[in-house]
Amino acid sequence: MQIAIVLYDRFTALDAVGPYETLGRIPDAETVFVAERPGPVRNDSGNLALTADRALADVPNPDIIVVPGGPGPLPLAPDGPLLTWLRAADATSTWTTSVCTGSLLLAAAGLLRGRRATSHWLALEELERHGAEPTGERVVTDGKYVTAAGVSSGIDMGLTLLGRIAGDDHARIVQLATEYDPQPPYDAGSPEKAPAHVVELLRSHAGLILT
Repeated sequence: MQIAIVLYDRFTALDAVGPYETLGRIPDAETVFVAERPGPVRNDSGNLALTADRALADVPNPDIIVVPGGPGPLPLAPDGPLLTWLRAADATSTWTTSVCTGSLLLAAAGLLRGRRATSHWLALEELERHGAEPTGERVVTDGKYVTAAGVSSGIDMGLTLLGRIAGDDHARIVQLATEYDPQPPYDAGSPEKAPAHVVELLRSHAGLILT
């Protein structure tokens, strides 16, 4: 089984690394980082790079596609290399997945039209504009498409799909091995839970975060 994690300029690191540390533990699976061309790809803050092992063209038929999100401008050109590759790779993939605003890339490629999907809560309206049916759920499965909400939910997505593929006990072992037992110091991880003034502060900066 081959897992392709897509990288592009200004991706969000945890969106890629969360699934890598969970979904990437499928027994005997090969996990590759892919980008338009091989080499280092900088994250959204510019101070961290992951290395793309192969070019998109070198990985035409991955079994699992993972698309991380990131602040804009996302590479949404309909005929651009990333969306063109997504359409072609999706035609033969077993699972096509995303984290955070990565679902906007899947939607822009036409892969989520009429399907339930999620994204970062600030991006749900944009997801709907691309023809998907947005939900506020943390992980959404619709057919072979598995989308995760904002950033940290990529870990949940990875464990969810790992359980589907390798079994619940294997997923539990990975959860235990990574000691994924969230006990955050604040209960502000969703707009429904965060104080109203915090939600508005983030909304006021949404243009900086998502564009």
